[in-house]
Amino acid sequence: MAQRIGNLMSVRDDIKVLDATLRDGGLCNDFRFSDDFVRSLYKTNIKSGVDYMEFGYKADPDLFDVSEYGPWKFCREEDIRAIVGDNVSDMKISVMADVGRCNFRRDFVPKSESVIDMVRVACYIHQIPAAIEMIEHFHELGYETTCNIMAISQVSGNQIEEALTMLAASPVDVIYLVDSYGSLYPENASALAKTYLDAAEKAGKKVGFHAHNNQNLAFANTIDTLSRGVSFLDATVQGMGRGAGNCAMELLLGFLKNPKYNLYSLLAFIEQYMIPLRASGVVWGYDLQYMFTGQLNRHPREAMSFTAKGRGDYCEFYKELLENE
Repeated sequence: MAQRIGNLMSVRDDIKVLDATLRDGGLCNDFRFSDDFVRSLYKTNIKSGVDYMEFGYKADPDLFDVSEYGPWKFCREEDIRAIVGDNVSDMKISVMADVGRCNFRRDFVPKSESVIDMVRVACYIHQIPAAIEMIEHFHELGYETTCNIMAISQVSGNQIEEALTMLAASPVDVIYLVDSYGSLYPENASALAKTYLDAAEKAGKKVGFHAHNNQNLAFANTIDTLSRGVSFLDATVQGMGRGAGNCAMELLLGFLKNPKYNLYSLLAFIEQYMIPLRASGVVWGYDLQYMFTGQLNRHPREAMSFTAKGRGDYCEFYKELLENE
């Protein structure tokens, strides 16, 4: 396992914090955030020292009904600019492009014409060749790029090493370790981080970590992989994200010792916006049904259905999952 870098009092200048509240959190409310919410989050992230803010997905409107989602499912240039103008801040703007769910050749303009700085390409392990094609295209357009390989906890070691070898030879800037199912523990998250770091650092690339909180380990896994050398860290305000949610931004900013990160502005945003959002009925966060799928290393879709139906028969649901193993 990789040796720890620094200690609890260290400041690492290579650390970059990315806020994914609108993107992962948007999966909880079909991306229907008010402009006031988005604009305030943007300003809060700047005040808090956040390095990147992900506005959502760049989904293909030919594949998804625009009327069924808020604007951050599609991240049109004009919608982002309505919030950030020319983004004269130091914080960079990110969007996510899923392999097979976006029209990347049609819907992205050159970086010189866009307020977007980074495109994060999300894929499953069998989609790596398609992801690299997208990464090469975005690189040629002038964007920073990442590759977020999803559901990595279900992938064999040989496949991971082959994928990392291919990505190391690509122009991608950051390779993300993604715990989609919230099934990792600090020990195996760190072991995977070492595998990623070994491949990435030789090619001059960075490694990121994106956690889910099915077992209440999103923050623990994030700071453990950080301690091994991972430098791009995803978080969301109050952990808002699909199912059990993500690493909570307030936990991460409270942990990092770099004085550029400021917790107070984030707390004010939580009071004014996140607490009312929960009260309005938007649901996310740790619960038993997500613990079950995390422990069983399964996609949380069944747990999400359990939640949507308002079920409370946890024992019966657990039996159903075990019977379908």
